[in-house]
Amino acid sequence: QVQLVESGGGLVQAGGSLRLSCAASGSIYSINAMGWYRQAPGKQRELVAGITSGGSTNYADSVKGRFTISRDSAKNTLYLRMNSLKPEDTAVYYCNALLKISYTTSYDNYWGQGTQVTVSS
Repeated sequence: QVQLVESGGGLVQAGGSLRLSCAASGSIYSINAMGWYRQAPGKQRELVAGITSGGSTNYADSVKGRFTISRDSAKNTLYLRMNSLKPEDTAVYYCNALLKISYTTSYDNYWGQGTQVTVSS
């Protein structure tokens, strides 16, 4: 069993900051790419930021310059530092990992349960 557990969400005023964490645990052989997605009410889930096993990153245009994704591969943990938060950043944030549970299996996508981020104006 593999679990991705997010933490760090909450209520913050516009202009504030939050740091999300996602800890992956269980039977994990290897993690490839990881990422943060978000879904606002009535909208589709969208990619916020991604990071490869080699450390290359990509960001949605709406968060460039404000959010920073990072990972601690030794701890199988993913982070998202969010600065200068705006009300439009309000959403449930989900952690995603492309990982394999053994040498012989293929990489599959795994998701966390989500953490709510609410930015008040």
